[in-house]
Amino acid sequence: MPLTVEASSLSLNDVHRFLKLEKFSNGSFTDFLSLEPLSEFEQQDLLRIRSDFERYLSARKISEGLVKFLTIAPLMRLAGFYDVPIRLTMEDSIAITVEDEDKKITGRMDILAINSPQTNTAPPFWVLVIETKNSAINVIEGLPQLLTYAFKSLEEQPSVWGLVTNGQLYQFVYLRRDQQLTYQVMTLLNLTESEGAIKLLQVLKAICQLLNFQ
Repeated sequence: MPLTVEASSLSLNDVHRFLKLEKFSNGSFTDFLSLEPLSEFEQQDLLRIRSDFERYLSARKISEGLVKFLTIAPLMRLAGFYDVPIRLTMEDSIAITVEDEDKKITGRMDILAINSPQTNTAPPFWVLVIETKNSAINVIEGLPQLLTYAFKSLEEQPSVWGLVTNGQLYQFVYLRRDQQLTYQVMTLLNLTESEGAIKLLQVLKAICQLLNFQ
């Protein structure tokens, strides 16, 4: 019987070894996405999200649950992730069998956005996998978990976007299945900086609009 390992206990080296996942050089958003200017309404709404988060951050450490409530939920609504045909799920369980290592990796994804299939026979297309941490944790610490969860989708589709965040910093990754399984780390974005916040919403909107045409 395979040994069960929790995804939260994996290091980046473990992920590379168990999943045969290779890191490519850091990528650029514009290599994969078309970033469009924000409307005045979007910029004003984004400013409110920033202000709310900064107010809480200045008072205390923000829990993982509150990070989702203050930043992820309103950002995804503003980016279009609440619209049909996208469906959001939370705390979905996942299991990956690692045959060479005789291991089974298990865990729960924080947030998963999928494009609901038009037919019952078509598999759901994973649009974005999100791993959240509390505001005091370095986002890089969540990268092994994120990569593990996002990796699961490559069994059914050629690529997927992932995001790990502590509310302030947002680290996107792009995973792809070609001749080999690879991922690229994108530029780190900061919600509390004007330029970073704008690009963050632009990226989320662009990923949302990709649906299953990657």
